[in-house]
Amino acid sequence: MCSRKKLSSQVELQSYTFPKLHIGKSWYVDFLAYDPAEGRMKRKKYMLDNIPTKTQRRTRAAEIISSTVKLLRTGWSPWVDASAARSYTLLDTALSKYERYLEKLQRYQTRKMYQSRVNIMREYNATLPIPIKYVYQFDKAFISGFLDYVFYERETTGRTRNNYKGWCSSLASYFIEHAWLTENPAEKIRSIEETAKKRRPLSKEQLKVLKLHLSSKHPYFLLACMFEYYTFIRPTELCNVTIGDINIKEQSVYIPASISKNKRDGKVALNDTLIKMMLDLNIFKHHSRCYLFGKGLLPSEKKASSEIFRREWIKLRKELKWPDCYQFYSLKDSGIRDIANSEGIVIARDQARHTDISTTNKYLTGRDLPIHDEAKHFEGEL
Repeated sequence: MCSRKKLSSQVELQSYTFPKLHIGKSWYVDFLAYDPAEGRMKRKKYMLDNIPTKTQRRTRAAEIISSTVKLLRTGWSPWVDASAARSYTLLDTALSKYERYLEKLQRYQTRKMYQSRVNIMREYNATLPIPIKYVYQFDKAFISGFLDYVFYERETTGRTRNNYKGWCSSLASYFIEHAWLTENPAEKIRSIEETAKKRRPLSKEQLKVLKLHLSSKHPYFLLACMFEYYTFIRPTELCNVTIGDINIKEQSVYIPASISKNKRDGKVALNDTLIKMMLDLNIFKHHSRCYLFGKGLLPSEKKASSEIFRREWIKLRKELKWPDCYQFYSLKDSGIRDIANSEGIVIARDQARHTDISTTNKYLTGRDLPIHDEAKHFEGEL
């Protein structure tokens, strides 16, 4: 692949002059075409002297001119072979196609996150003295600079920077699948040491304060908080749970693979406290196809975004004057801590659906997985 300094990003790949027949001591067709490897226009000649008659030479010249013009108009260059030519696809074109691919992803949160990273990459590219223009320039140097921009200029954590590195690798894989790149440059970049995560679990006292505060002010958000604390269901999954996914008799909630982050179906136990609260709020009087947490965190046939949990949590945090290290996901951290201390790490692992599973679990579908009675009757602090 050609080096970056050989490419003048100010010249369009499609630049060319129309082919022309020259008649004289030698007969030939020539034209100028842009050579991206050298960053300049170069002359291309097709000699006709080996054709015996003038009539045949004119006929052949007409054929060459006609076919060459058609090729030049498609962006073809005689200086780039067919496989390498795809590396000179415009980066904006490739990213636009990638964005259309993102629109097909099922998870809204994933689409939103990846689109944000594309926007930040474009923002970074615009800050460069000479922004990269072609996909082949999406190399180790560019990615390293982009990751430094994310880490230093945007003041993110090492973990976030490493997550961006993983995304760059997946973007490069997308480019490879479309034959725009031949290798993944992100694989040559090392991850950096990650500092401890900012998010902290809630203390027992904080859990009691939260319950007292929300009991009368917003009982449906309290139900959402209790779901997070007791079931460990991810917010993006929780907004997809329907009332029909809940089995009162078994005291379980089914998480189908279609909404699960790890693309595997499974079940988690519903605590006695959760079942009682859902009965008190008349949750089960709604149709089974209703989402458990719709608009306003009420049961609804219209699906809501997982942002509803974050927005309500930010309001709660301001009201309670808690620092931002306490997040909605802190409830999951707190629940795992408390059930592990009370009932054991194995119960906590299964309830959290962590990937460290036994051999038996490999042969079971989600609906066949065991539900622990201990998780149903565990009395937490919330």
